[in-house]
Amino acid sequence: MRTRSQARKRRQQQVRQTSVESPNLEKPNNNQETFNPPIVTMDDNRTMAQLLEAPTEGYEDAIVVPEITANNFEIKHGLLNLVQNKQFFGHDKEDPHAHIRYFNKITSTMKFPNVPSTSVKLMLFPFSLEGAARIWLDKEPPRSILTWDDLVSKFINKFFPPSKTTNLRNEITRFQQRFDESFYEAWDRFNDLLRACPHHGFSFQNCSNSIIL
Repeated sequence: MRTRSQARKRRQQQVRQTSVESPNLEKPNNNQETFNPPIVTMDDNRTMAQLLEAPTEGYEDAIVVPEITANNFEIKHGLLNLVQNKQFFGHDKEDPHAHIRYFNKITSTMKFPNVPSTSVKLMLFPFSLEGAARIWLDKEPPRSILTWDDLVSKFINKFFPPSKTTNLRNEITRFQQRFDESFYEAWDRFNDLLRACPHHGFSFQNCSNSIIL
């Protein structure tokens, strides 16, 4: 009959044998060269406080506003309110061309001495966006928009893609006066299509001939 001490010694012996005979432990092969990874050192003179600071890269705005050197330059709250009163949200039925026209009209009412109007537009345009349109601008790469033309081009391409232009051109081509509307009503509706698609490419004469009386 085995005693408790004998059973304990037996279990310890089994544990030692298992650890020695484990197949996961491979013996080194003298015929193979041992690979020693290179030790990489990095000179970093920053203090511990600096190392623990949150990174600040990548937080710059997409729009680069040129430096304004004029004295006493200030955007008035009245102009800012006018811009924010008619914001663009990026909905399917919104017209980005109409938004640019309205924005140009508002910003042209204010003149600042020695300050280019394009700089004022670049500064104010983010305030005219909300919702999906604001998210689009926030996702643009930092410092990727350098001029007003740059901004308009990217804005229109995002919210008025070529496919939308094609659909509106087809509507203009197939336009007909409805049975229950007058000529003037049809003409107004036709002009609405033209305004919605500034790049329609039709001449005025061709557009006039599209209306079937």
